[in-house]
Amino acid sequence: MIPVPYPAPSFTLPDSTGGPVSLDSFAGKWVVLYFYPKDDTPGCTTEACSLRDARDDIAELGAEIVGVSKDEAAAHEKFKAKHALNFTLLTDADGAVIESYGAWGPKQFGKVGILRKTFIIDPTGQVRKVYGRVTPDGHGQQIIAELKKLQAH
Repeated sequence: MIPVPYPAPSFTLPDSTGGPVSLDSFAGKWVVLYFYPKDDTPGCTTEACSLRDARDDIAELGAEIVGVSKDEAAAHEKFKAKHALNFTLLTDADGAVIESYGAWGPKQFGKVGILRKTFIIDPTGQVRKVYGRVTPDGHGQQIIAELKKLQAH
C-alpha cells in the first residue's frame, strides 16, 4: 500500500442518471470514495446503509460520499430507491478506476474482483486515509471519527 498522503487518481464516471461525475467536481471538499462489489447484496447493502445513516454528520464535516462499482446505472437507481441512499453512486463498467485505486484483486476462494475499500480524500485531492478491508457494519461511524481526526490536524 502507498503511504498517505498521495494524490488521488483522477476519474470521470457516469452516475446513476448517466451524467458524468469527476473527482474535480468535488474540489475544495472532503470525499469519502468507497468501492464495493455489487448493488443490493448483503454486505454492500449493510455498508451503504451505514454510510446513508451517517451522511448528515459526514456532510456537516464538509464531505461527500461517492460509491463505485461495476453495476449499471439502472441497478444503481434501483439500489438507491430501495434503500433510500442519499449519496452518489458511479458506474465503472471497465474497472479502470477501480484498478487505479487498487480496489481490484484476489478475494476469497481464489476469485478475483472488486475489493471493499474506502478512501478519504482531502480538499486538495490527496488521499489521507485508506481502509483496506472494510467491515460494512458501522463503517459510517468509523468515517465520521476519522474525518474529525484528520480535520483536527
